[in-house]
Amino acid sequence: MNRLFVFALTLFLGLNVFGQGDPVIMTINDDAITKSEFLQIYLKNNNDPKYDKQSLDEYMELFKKFKLKVAEAEAMGYDTIPRLVKELNGYRKQLALPYLVDSAMNESMVKQAYERTQNEVRASHIMLKVSPNATPEDTLRIYNSLLAMKKRIENGEDFASVAKGKGGSEDPSAATNGGDLGYFTAFQMVYPFEEKAFTTEVGEVSEPFRTRFGFHILQVTDKREARGTIETAHIMVSVDRNANNEGLLAAKAKIDEIYALLENGENFEKLVEKYSDDPTSNKKNGLLPAFGSGTTTRMVPEFENAAFSLKNDGDYSKPLKTSYGYHIVKRISLKDVASYEEMKDGLKNKVTKDERSKATQNSFVAKLKKEYGFSDKSKKTIKWFYTNMDSTYFKGKFDPSLLKNDKALFILDGQSFTQKQFAQFLKSNYRSVRRDDNMKAIVNAQYKKWVKQAVLDYEESKLVDKYPAFKALVTEYHDGILLYEVMSDMVWNKAMKDTTGLKQFYEENKANYMWGKRIDADVYECYSKEFADQAYTMLQNDTIQPVHVVKKINGDSELNIRHRNGKFDLDRTNYLKNTNLNSGLNAAYEVDGKFYVIVVSKKLNPSQKEFGEAKGAITSDYQNYLEKNWLEELAKKHTVKINNEELYSIGK
Repeated sequence: MNRLFVFALTLFLGLNVFGQGDPVIMTINDDAITKSEFLQIYLKNNNDPKYDKQSLDEYMELFKKFKLKVAEAEAMGYDTIPRLVKELNGYRKQLALPYLVDSAMNESMVKQAYERTQNEVRASHIMLKVSPNATPEDTLRIYNSLLAMKKRIENGEDFASVAKGKGGSEDPSAATNGGDLGYFTAFQMVYPFEEKAFTTEVGEVSEPFRTRFGFHILQVTDKREARGTIETAHIMVSVDRNANNEGLLAAKAKIDEIYALLENGENFEKLVEKYSDDPTSNKKNGLLPAFGSGTTTRMVPEFENAAFSLKNDGDYSKPLKTSYGYHIVKRISLKDVASYEEMKDGLKNKVTKDERSKATQNSFVAKLKKEYGFSDKSKKTIKWFYTNMDSTYFKGKFDPSLLKNDKALFILDGQSFTQKQFAQFLKSNYRSVRRDDNMKAIVNAQYKKWVKQAVLDYEESKLVDKYPAFKALVTEYHDGILLYEVMSDMVWNKAMKDTTGLKQFYEENKANYMWGKRIDADVYECYSKEFADQAYTMLQNDTIQPVHVVKKINGDSELNIRHRNGKFDLDRTNYLKNTNLNSGLNAAYEVDGKFYVIVVSKKLNPSQKEFGEAKGAITSDYQNYLEKNWLEELAKKHTVKINNEELYSIGK
């Protein structure tokens, strides 16, 4: 289970905004929650807030339970577990990024992003993987390999052939697409790739460049104006990647049949519901996420081209094949690229979370140095590193303990940043250094990196005090991580591991786990009354086998009838609810546009579910039982005080 998903669904999304004179509405042990804090939490988790006594009491009860769990997690030391501390620090680093950039430069990056959303680039690439800790020799070898491939292409070899050939691209998709990535716009590739594509002329091959995936060269094959943002729906017949020719032909026959039904006036949405194999969209009329300019969503090129070639809303395509199967695409809406003012806020949010924000950090660091009175003292104190470091540094053998003094290298906000701190940085950051005989140049380059990192880290340490919104986010992640861990240990995993307790709980609550009325039956699901009547007629011969019924009625089609056999719960199966079925063959009837012929072998009365048959429900109920008992213990262990006078004054 995803931790962030879990705690995003909790009733508390912490906001810590304390105002002077803000009354305390609740305390747990010695921790106070103010009225304004609680109100912001309440409003954030209620789209239609109510301020009557009952609504406030109900939410306060839920909020109290959450805070009790977090308080217990802290009492148990969960906030000191190294793994969780590391995880929270990682999230904190990510959350801090938007606060560690030059806002003026960010504005220019937002404008650049908008300009790029108005255009699309088509490019092919060749990628060679490289480890983040690759040696300079390995890095140079990969770089030179790409230079050699670039030269071959410039001398006339086909880009796709080089990409697919021996020693070519290590992007797995290159085997089928020759490195062609289709058209893309801003935010649809990692920023270094986007930057290189938009600044390379059509027909040119770029110099090798690095992203987090490896080293690349790319060739820009086309540039065009953006086609806008399109919303589509589709009907999909899936094809297994390892399907044989027979499987491909069956899928093609099925999509062609569906297309013929569309052409004969059948409703698109009904056909989606009946036949589409896409589980993410077949319950939503086939609707897919919007893609194109201003989105981060991309579709495979065949799908995009088919969608954008449709002239009007409501038009649908002929069947087309992608790597996922066969599709019929319907255009729902098409919007031109929105204005800068309309997109500005969304683009700004994307820029602050994108790699491009790092480009503004140098100017931001310069501003911070000025704000905090940066004073460089390294002219003399860095000399020790020039004379005491040698080639063993490249092997990670530099020993900071050799440094006997600890003089300041620079001063920031009145605090000294010293030689020993720099020595630790050197020890931890030797892998990214390229070998060079000029050790002085290496030390100076590393010193520059350390100063930048130290200044940014210092500013990050101040963010909680400077920005209430940042404090709120950090609190949210902190409490969410602790909640997930303590609930896993005390409730979720405990219930699954405690097989003895689980079985005892089942024995004590058997009456809660009963089968309802069921039938053991053969179900024939038909897509027209004509086929249902035909099935009914054939099944009057009680010796006929289901496979023969299906084969006869489907013929060359895949759309006429489907057969299922098993035990079916009458109250939990939609097409069996409120039916009065007899033993044996039952006449056809209609539910939600489909027709059903049921052959009942046996009627099954309500009966006790065995442990294995109800284990999922038992586990869930046992978890609730454990949580209830645990909360009762926590209420006795931790002191909770609620200021009802202030609580009931909310909304007045």
